Amino acid sequence: MKDIEYLEVLLSPLQATMGYRPKLGQGTQKAISADEFQALYQADAFYRWLGLDLPEVYIAHRVAGGITSLYRQLGIGCERLLRRIFMDVLGLTEADLRWSYVVREGKQSHRIQLDAHILLERIAAPDIRYRLTNWIDAQRKIHSVTAELGGVVFEIRQGYKSKDSKRQNADLLSGSRAYQNKLLPCMLVLSQQIDAEVKQRYENGGWVVLIGTLESDTAHSTYAFLREVIGYDLAAFLERHQEEIRRRVHAVIQSLLHGEEG
Repeated sequence: MKDIEYLEVLLSPLQATMGYRPKLGQGTQKAISADEFQALYQADAFYRWLGLDLPEVYIAHRVAGGITSLYRQLGIGCERLLRRIFMDVLGLTEADLRWSYVVREGKQSHRIQLDAHILLERIAAPDIRYRLTNWIDAQRKIHSVTAELGGVVFEIRQGYKSKDSKRQNADLLSGSRAYQNKLLPCMLVLSQQIDAEVKQRYENGGWVVLIGTLESDTAHSTYAFLREVIGYDLAAFLERHQEEIRRRVHAVIQSLLHGEEG
């Protein structure tokens, strides 16, 4: 029964990508249909001269934006799934998992909330608390952290291909705030898709970066950490249900490729 629930938590966000239509920068949030695209581009002399009023160009726009949306929704699904696993396995509540801080810029302020937060003292099971304590201590040695830490705060990503410096700077600030609150900042990536320079920058900034390798090293592998430290074998879950997961993802991709023209 848990498997069925977990599948829906992971995959339900993909519904937002089904039937995706591009907006094409028309100064409105209204999505553009294939017919509207053709009328718009045929009325534009420059695009008509260049031959960009073809139906295939609309499909290319839809696929490009839709794939970006697909990755985004997968990220949301991964985040929700990991939070659910932490709650179920560690006996935590939604409130236990929340962690945020306030950033002030002049007279303005806004709250930054990270994806998940585990305090050692909130874990009821002694064996899990012991494993996580040892893992944190091992990471402290790797990263030359002398201060005692009482938990971990996570950013959860399906992958991290962006080189957006503004986003990185915000994450590095979050890492600094985490240490101020005696928390270890951990970037938990479910795939192996992270730029090597970005990964190094995060690690230089004090972040632990776990990626989706199948090695048994809990210091570097997301799946080893979840299996050996948290106590849930996510890799086995994904392997067990890969046929259904692939079917659902492929259905979204087909909707992008064919859409109204299919």
